[in-house]
Amino acid sequence: MDNMTRSEGLEARRSGFFTKSRAAVSLLFLMNGFMVGCWAPKIPEFAERLHLTKFELGLMILVFGVGSLVMMPLAGAQIAVRGSRVVVRAFGVLLLPMILALTLAPNVWTAAIALFLFGGFIGAMDVAMNANAVSAEKSMRRAIMSSCHAFWSLGGLLGSAIGGFLISRWGVLGHAEVSTVLAILFLVVAWPMVLGDQPHPDEAKPKARLPMIPLPWLLGMVALFCMVPEGAVLDWSALYLSQEKGASVILSGFGFAAFSATMATMRFAGDFVRDWLGAIRTLRVCTVFAIIGMLTAALAPNAEIAILGFALCGIGISNMVPIAFSAAGNIPGLQPGIGISVVTTLGYSGMLVAPSAIGFAAEHIGFSPVLMALPVLLLVVLAFSSLARYADGIGESRH
Repeated sequence: MDNMTRSEGLEARRSGFFTKSRAAVSLLFLMNGFMVGCWAPKIPEFAERLHLTKFELGLMILVFGVGSLVMMPLAGAQIAVRGSRVVVRAFGVLLLPMILALTLAPNVWTAAIALFLFGGFIGAMDVAMNANAVSAEKSMRRAIMSSCHAFWSLGGLLGSAIGGFLISRWGVLGHAEVSTVLAILFLVVAWPMVLGDQPHPDEAKPKARLPMIPLPWLLGMVALFCMVPEGAVLDWSALYLSQEKGASVILSGFGFAAFSATMATMRFAGDFVRDWLGAIRTLRVCTVFAIIGMLTAALAPNAEIAILGFALCGIGISNMVPIAFSAAGNIPGLQPGIGISVVTTLGYSGMLVAPSAIGFAAEHIGFSPVLMALPVLLLVVLAFSSLARYADGIGESRH
């Protein structure tokens, strides 16, 4: 029996580096990021078609964030009952027509409904595909989460890079149609390979209260202050480049594309960098890159330099949030799920909700001053960078 167990364990450890289940969940991350990336270059046309001011556009983006925050816990409850495969497939299908819906929305109210559903389906699919990635990790006996998030960034790069070109060549409807067809292809290829995991009904009922110790909340603040700049680049870079830097439709889409390209590259390399430098030093180096990049984008004399700044910012932001999440899951004396839930909620609320405040501020003072202010948040991250020691599993038991 011992020999059989040892043989089975060895076989599990020798599972392929890129199995079907890993390919499937990677494609799901790619598709989700691609849909978000397709939205980024549409924002200027969306605002112009509906005659939205920057503040009003900020409110619309807030609707996107509210949709995500509403749907995320609903997806979590369904995963506990049905398993992540059923939920990720369902929300993947629901997400497919949303770029078309945003393109065809005839007025502000229908656009707001479409944006709420778009944000909700993106967020719900995000929760489900992360849960499926965890199941895939367990089945493979390999860590794959970092590369999965790299595929999300790669999808964002693909969606935003081709968006401006397709809009200028075939118009917004042609762009929406091509984007939808590509998203369908990603989902169709992934569909039969998605790993089937067992539901856990007991997890649908919360068993623990919110932690009363400060450490997970401090890490949540770190994640929050990392993800606010990411949300700013996603939602406002195209408008900033087109309105304040005179970029063309094609060029304005390359702000988020450059950000996604460097972020994807560094996330693929993230595990190696952390093993080499350690979590604390990695977080500090990344934060400095993010600060320099954001200031470069804010002070750029032209669109090309601003895009370079967004690329530098992508290098920095890439591994800051994964380190915060890793640290939250390794707090001594605290269940990993509790710490991660606090950090995830605070972090994603920053990325989803804060951009509306940026729109309000930009309406009065422009984008450049707002982008110049964001590094202040990153300085706070730098001040708390020593908390990254928990990501290496060497944290102390004191809080």
